[in-house]
Formats: sequence, C-alpha cells, structure tokens
Amino acid sequence: PELHGYPLKVSEMLATIEGAVFVERVSTHDIKNILNAKKAIKKAFQTQMANKGFSIVEVLSTCPTNWGMNPTKALAWVKENMIPYYPLGNLKGKDLEV
Repeated sequence: PELHGYPLKVSEMLATIEGAVFVERVSTHDIKNILNAKKAIKKAFQTQMANKGFSIVEVLSTCPTNWGMNPTKALAWVKENMIPYYPLGNLKGKDLEV
C-alpha cells in the first residue's frame, strides 16, 4: 500500500450502481474457472445486447512476464494471493434471464 495504494474492489463498487444488472468476478487460473469465465462473459454480452442494463465481468488473470515468474507459479499466485482478496463469484444479476 505504501508504493501503490490499496487495491480497489472494482466489482463490488460497480455492483452498487443502479444501472448495473450483471456483475461477476472470474479467474483464468484453471480449466474449471476458464469455463466459468466463458459463461460469465457470454451472459454479460447477452445482457448488454438485450438492453437489460450495464454488465461487466472482472477477470483475474496472470502476467508471468511482468511478475517475473514462470506461468505455473503465476497461476498458483493468483489462486493463493488474488482470490482470497478478490473472491470469485456473481455480485449482481445471478438469476437474471436473458
């Protein structure tokens, strides 16, 4: 926090906006979560195209090059460090039909 400030919980903030109808946080750290991410992104596009309201999917992903680690370690870092702080899941519009 001293060098870069505190991390922002963007999905939580956007879920409070009146026009937001679908807000979800996903990850790409393993196959199960990649499939969940694809579903969430598809639903966000469908919701937008149906003019239901604002939709967003926040994707937790890696950047092994800039993180200075190999891809396997980067995937583990997301699971061990990012997901506890940024929990995965739907924050708004889980039961929204499109």
